[in-house]
Amino acid sequence: MKKRFATLMVLALAVGALTACGSKADATASPESTTAAESSTSSESTEETGTGPASAEGRQEITFWHYMSEDKEGKFVNQAVEEFNNSQNEIYVTAQYLPRKELMKQYTIGVVSGELPDCGMVDNPDHNSYASMGVFEDITDLYNSWPDANFMEGSINSCYYEGKLYGLPWGNNCLGLFYNREMLDAAGVEVPTTWSELKAACEKLTTDSVKGLAISAIGNEEGTFQYMPWLLSSGGSVNDLTSEGSKESMSFLYRLIEKGYISRECVNWTQADAEKQFASGQAAMMINGPWQFSGLEEDAPDLDYRVAKVPKADNGTYASVLGGENVAICTGANVDASWKFLTWITSKEKSQEICKSIGRFSPRSDVDIQVMFADDPLNSVFAEVMSSAQSRGPSPDWPEISAAIYTAQQEVFTGQKDVDTAMADAQAKIDKLNAQ
Repeated sequence: MKKRFATLMVLALAVGALTACGSKADATASPESTTAAESSTSSESTEETGTGPASAEGRQEITFWHYMSEDKEGKFVNQAVEEFNNSQNEIYVTAQYLPRKELMKQYTIGVVSGELPDCGMVDNPDHNSYASMGVFEDITDLYNSWPDANFMEGSINSCYYEGKLYGLPWGNNCLGLFYNREMLDAAGVEVPTTWSELKAACEKLTTDSVKGLAISAIGNEEGTFQYMPWLLSSGGSVNDLTSEGSKESMSFLYRLIEKGYISRECVNWTQADAEKQFASGQAAMMINGPWQFSGLEEDAPDLDYRVAKVPKADNGTYASVLGGENVAICTGANVDASWKFLTWITSKEKSQEICKSIGRFSPRSDVDIQVMFADDPLNSVFAEVMSSAQSRGPSPDWPEISAAIYTAQQEVFTGQKDVDTAMADAQAKIDKLNAQ
């Protein structure tokens, strides 16, 4: 812990030279960030009393940081915060949006400067890392005395660090294969279920203007997230990237790129970029998650598409990975007010409402998502996969482990290294982390 914190101090101070961090109200002031006024909850709705929008006057004020884009999931986050503010007269929450990379940087700076929000969002595989840095408060006792605590084991486990709880699960998701039904029907292609079938489908679907498959292989956590189903299905592991299964998973995707079935630009694409390719008809299939439903509704409202499981290795099993967000109380925050807000947004009723609106699945064990989405042809696939989705980590070293993986992927896909060399180099980085 001391070693990690010392390293973090050096990093934070170096970053701080470029990005100043002021009070909670202006801690996010940067060209990338949305100001508190811009990202605070809408003032259009009225309180239950009918006296107008909620006011901060006379209340305990707390700040909630999140990284959900204001034009997509963020608008639903703001609506939930506004509803909480209108539901009582004790606490007033201001929601602030920061791009994910910027938010993580501000956590790093804030733990050194003491300028953190009261509560905030964190990607679930990163939770351990930031807890180990001292960003979040230990809420073990609060959780143990909460009568409505009821979360799925895999989800709540992502919030623990060294036996203590540092947050709550907010929403889960996983990956699936989106496919354009019109394109597959026209090419006489069945929905692929195995890698061999996927390769054959891509061959028939790829034209001068359409790629068979769109993926995100960008050099950040999104790239690792998208790669994980292939790695796990082949029998590979983040702890053994040099195994035959691990190397075959990387080789399979590279062969699809070499054949022209996947665009070489995938190394620059976020998952949102992959959605744009699919929505515009430039890709017949894509790997993505349920958070893209709202984007597809806006970008291609008439698109006839469905979702299936990510194809499995020919001799492997179906695999997907647990994605989503946790929420936590930050060190030095107004703990009582933050706890009331966080337990409200993660309660059974609100969890179902909020998760559905932002393209997530409730992490609560008292919410039966398979029954909830039984008649939904899109969400039902993800609901089925969720029960077996594997977590990334949890490990305080996950950001570094992930970086080793997505770096190897970028090196292979851009032709900088062959698969054997890239995977061996990545494994060496991970072995070094494990040895510390």
